[in-house]
Amino acid sequence: MRFLHLFVLGICLISSAACTQAAERAVGDWHGALMTPAGELTVVVHITDAGGALGGNMESPDQAPGQLIPLAITEAKPDRLAFDVPSIKASYAGVWDNGAGAWSGTWSQSGYKFPLVLHSGPAAIAVKGMDGVWEAKVQRGDVARRLILRIASTAQGATIKFDAPDAGATNLAVNFSREGNHVRFSVPAAGAQFDGALAATGDRMDGTWSFPNQPPTPVVFARIKAQAMQAPRLRPQMPQPPFPYRVEEVRVANAAATDVTLGCTLTTPQGAGPFPAAALITGSGAQDRDESIFEHKPFAVLADDLTRRGVAVLRCDDRGVSRSTGVFATGTSEDFATDANAMVAFLARRPEIKRNAIGLIGHSEGGLVAPIAASTNPQIAFLVLLGAPGTNLRQLMLTQRHLIAAAQGIPAQDVVKGEPYLARILDAVAGADSDAQALTRVEAILTPDAMTALGIPAAAKALFVQQMANVWMRHFLRLDPASYLAKIKVPVLAIAGSLDCQVEPNANLAAIKAGLAHDADVTALKLEGLNHFFQHAKTGGPNEYAEIEETFSSVALQAVSKWITQRFSR
Repeated sequence: MRFLHLFVLGICLISSAACTQAAERAVGDWHGALMTPAGELTVVVHITDAGGALGGNMESPDQAPGQLIPLAITEAKPDRLAFDVPSIKASYAGVWDNGAGAWSGTWSQSGYKFPLVLHSGPAAIAVKGMDGVWEAKVQRGDVARRLILRIASTAQGATIKFDAPDAGATNLAVNFSREGNHVRFSVPAAGAQFDGALAATGDRMDGTWSFPNQPPTPVVFARIKAQAMQAPRLRPQMPQPPFPYRVEEVRVANAAATDVTLGCTLTTPQGAGPFPAAALITGSGAQDRDESIFEHKPFAVLADDLTRRGVAVLRCDDRGVSRSTGVFATGTSEDFATDANAMVAFLARRPEIKRNAIGLIGHSEGGLVAPIAASTNPQIAFLVLLGAPGTNLRQLMLTQRHLIAAAQGIPAQDVVKGEPYLARILDAVAGADSDAQALTRVEAILTPDAMTALGIPAAAKALFVQQMANVWMRHFLRLDPASYLAKIKVPVLAIAGSLDCQVEPNANLAAIKAGLAHDADVTALKLEGLNHFFQHAKTGGPNEYAEIEETFSSVALQAVSKWITQRFSR
């Protein structure tokens, strides 16, 4: 480190003008929109010059406004800027785009890479007098869809975000401009834009909403009252202390992956035991131990219910998430199965756990990970598969697209247009030998016509390619659920909601039953009126998840606990 410091100092002594130019260009406030699978996040970077030594911090106004995270400048040249953010294991590297007057580069975190352009100045334009939540409805066929614009001023400017809750889109970045009462804004990720006028009263905007492949539509954005904006969503099932059972924070090391140690919560009933036990396995994407989503914590509710009924429960943060070590982005379903087996091994070492009554409960992709783990692990005594896949996974994804679109009122003909392209992409990714080859193949298929048919705006192309061309997707699309189910000889409970739009219930329950035809104890249940998260729903579409107060139907909870306790009671 000392040699590196002297080397950099030497360069500045030789070419002080270049060093000064680099510092002058880098120093100041920068902002950009980071497009992630969870939505778009505003990133604000503050770079300072303390006597020639560059430093600074950053913040995410969408996640933790005002919380400054220190960063370390690793490169500052007239044409290049790079820095590390050690506390969140992230880094940025960009080059200067003279035409745009911005740094154009890549944000890297936990194995993921996202494009990020940093523009000069605070997070957004100050929007005097427009703070609040603005809501409109646009009619598409027989369905009225909500459009929400959120404006929040700060000392650094204003943060402006867009939601289309009925399409499952939240926290999208906005390009906003205003000249007097003439207001324009666009949503690059959706390819949509608004052009209208702010009323003299300041509480409504009348204008036109334009969306790709759709005729322009008159809309009115009205500012919602503050009371309505601040009303918290109710989550009445969320467990609250004091609990009638023991709660313990534990660490679970994975012997098959030495860099992975899982941060977990173990809940055990009162008494000496031994108790039957279940390890919970989350669905797709980086999840915490509660499988938190849309302000719901379904695994916290499930663990609470089971423990109250005499079943110990171990639930863990996914590798690389929260208190777990490792890298999530490079993990595959097979890797996650080794994490599940590590959880089983941990439970088997606990004296209060009945060693021949340890099982796995997997939701969604977790319902595939569980059979993968159990196919080679004789310690696993039972499986509970919640909204689990059983069919060909490429076909499952095509069906999922149709069902979600139908739930959101999107005409079937619009969905069919993109299906041949998506099918080609899935086949190309499944057959690729590397991420690089998958990326090349996907980009070759994504012609302008393909992007129009799939409804992918130009601003979202890079994210779509990254989501499709990665190691998890390549491995996932090659998996055959039936090949693992064929090796299972323990009791299995498979449950699906009749309104599940993500894993179609009829075909997948039938495939699971067929794959387990040799197994003597298999129960398959389709519960009416429930969605993929086992909430009572109207359509089952993802846009409803956050709006529903219920986190996990008592009918589904009772089905799981009753099935386990009947077979593995104390």
